[in-house]
This record gives sequence, structure tokens and C-alpha cells, in this order.
Amino acid sequence: MTNHIKNIAILGSTGSIGTQTLEVIRNNSNLFRAFLLTAHSNADLLISQAIEFEPEYAIICDVNKYAEVKAALAHLPVKVLAGHQAIIDTVTHPDIVVVLTAMVGFAGLEPTIAAIKAGKDIALANKETLVVAGEIVTGLAKQHDVKILPVDSEHSAIFQCLAGEELNNIEKIILTASGGPFRGRSADFLANVTREDALKHPNWVMGAKITIDSASLMNKGLEVIEAKWLFDVEADQIEVIVHPQSIVHSLVQFHDGSIKAQMGLPDMKLPIQHALSYPNRLQNDFKRFNFTSYPNLTFEKPDMDTFRNLSLAYAALRQGGNMPCIINAANEIAVAGFLNRSIGFLAMSNVIEECMQHIPFIAQPTLTDYLNTDKETRIFAQNVINKLPIKAIQF
Repeated sequence: MTNHIKNIAILGSTGSIGTQTLEVIRNNSNLFRAFLLTAHSNADLLISQAIEFEPEYAIICDVNKYAEVKAALAHLPVKVLAGHQAIIDTVTHPDIVVVLTAMVGFAGLEPTIAAIKAGKDIALANKETLVVAGEIVTGLAKQHDVKILPVDSEHSAIFQCLAGEELNNIEKIILTASGGPFRGRSADFLANVTREDALKHPNWVMGAKITIDSASLMNKGLEVIEAKWLFDVEADQIEVIVHPQSIVHSLVQFHDGSIKAQMGLPDMKLPIQHALSYPNRLQNDFKRFNFTSYPNLTFEKPDMDTFRNLSLAYAALRQGGNMPCIINAANEIAVAGFLNRSIGFLAMSNVIEECMQHIPFIAQPTLTDYLNTDKETRIFAQNVINKLPIKAIQF
């Protein structure tokens, strides 16, 4: 293998970000190699990916599917492992250069920390890692001289806007939101929406969890918290605006009043490619944006009264401590409840708020505190859902 090829670990290779990352690698096989692929339980897709890309390692989190994956890849020189701990152990492999974390939710935290301690650059698509433990993660990145390269389109946009601006002060970061499928809708309308309604995102193709987060604006709330840690700004320096066309991916306003924006068609392969190739930009054949095709780019304020998750996220950011961890865990349980039709769309905010009010607050949490808070919140949130009145449930 030539020295210029980067070995990439893809944590969550069977999800939306993971499959698009493999597209980027497929189109740039002279630059990148998929060294480690992991999946939660999608054994069939992990097997097909491993057959095509022949990674050094393939890890299935669901230990019950280990034998299936092992047998299917027995004819290849691919080491097959199983379980969450196997991911934590393997991301430290000395040949890995970049770890792309696309695992869903809290599960991405410990592997990311292990990779940082091993000196790996992080291409971060798992926003929950910084939401839950931003202070610890960014502190470790500085300690180990590791780059955190954002993969979210909004944070990638900000990252690109800040290139060459190291000596200039940020006055404000402006995160754009599409508004999701329910932009402009009232609370009365939202009371009766179904999971199928919420999964119809107008601009982006994403996994179920993040699509529901987008519909409820919790995705933007989590991005606000993530931005605080990525770009060292305070809550009052982060503004959210709704931009239905999803062409302006985010903006930075500097202390002289000038604003930089990063623009392009909604395609996650571009921020993925930028993170993998940084600091270089690679030529590609992605569809190009044409201004004449979008003569009207519009912007509006988010409705934080109807979409309460965004205001809850700001409140958690301002309080700090383990409160962002609480809202993240509560939200994961609430979204799962909505997806399995246990609760209605608006009830998700009620579950999150009740957890914020009842889970013990810790001002300066350790990693152990975060792990305990996450576990305690999930149990409490599920109990809240189980006790909700029937009127909070739609089918």
C-alpha cells in the first residue's frame, strides 16, 4: 500500500452517512481505504460492504449476528469482530488515520474518545458526542493534537467559512435549518401527525432518528450545542434561521459586521469529502449549484413556541453541566417512542422537559457522571412515556 492512502475507520458504515462515505471512498480509491467498517445490526449490508471494500476489520455490534457475518466473510482476509467494546478497542489501531463517527446517538461517545486518545483525527458526524460531553472531548482533542473535522453540513459550512480567519473574532454563527416537513404548521396540526408524515423530509435523505429530529427542530438544537464546542462560542453568539431551500448551509458574521456563507446543493457527500481530504479540496462530478435555478432564497425566524425542542436545547446549553446529556438521552427515548407509535409528536417535548426537571443536575460532570446520567435519563424517560395519557398517543 502506498503511503499517501489514508486508512479510514467508518463507525456506522451501513447508515446514511456511512454509505455516502463509502461512495466517496469508492470514487477516490487512490486516496482513501476503508480500513474498518462497523454496523449496529444490519449484517446483510455490512457483509456486502466488506466484500466490495475488503476492510481490515468488520465489526457487528449485535453479537447475535457475529456468526452470520463471520461465515459470509470467511473467504476474505477480513477480521470479523462483534460488540461495542470491539469498536472501542479497534479504533486505536496504529494504521488508522481518520475515524469517521457516524454511529447514531450516545453510542458514538466512547469510541470517539478512544480514537482521540490514540491520536486519530475525527470526522464527526455524530453530533451527540459533543452534545453530551463537549468539554471533555474538545479538551482531549487539544491535549492529543487531534483535529475534529465536522461532517454535518451546517458545521462543515462554518468550518469552511472560518478557514484563514484564525486572527479574527467571531461575532455570531448563523445555523440554517430547512424547517423540516412541518415548517409553518400549528401545534393543533402537529398534534395529529404520524411517523410517516414526519419521515418525509423535503430536502435531505437521512436515517429515521435524525429525520424526526429535523422535523421537531431538535436536530438544530443539538447542532447549536455542538457549535458551542466546535467553534468556542457562547449560546448568545449562535443564531438559528429557517432557510427552506437548504442552499446556504450556514454563515459566520465577524466583528466587523461582514458575513461569510458556504453554499451548495444539499448533498452530504461534499462535507464528507471535505472532512476526509482536509486541508485539500478534491475535484468531483457532484451536481453544481446554479443561481438561476434558485432565483429566490428565503429566510425566516424559527417558531420556537410551537417547536419547543429548539428552545429546550438553548436552555440546556445555557445551564451547562450534564443538562445537554439529559436532553440528548431523553430525546433518543422520545424519538424511539414516537417512531414505535407510543407517543405523539408534541409529547416528545413534554418527555424531554420532564427529564430536565427531574434528573439530578451536575455542574461539573466527569465521564462516569455522563454515562450514569445517560442511563438514568433513559430509564426515567421511558417511565414518563409509559405513564402518558392515551390522548398523547396517535396511531
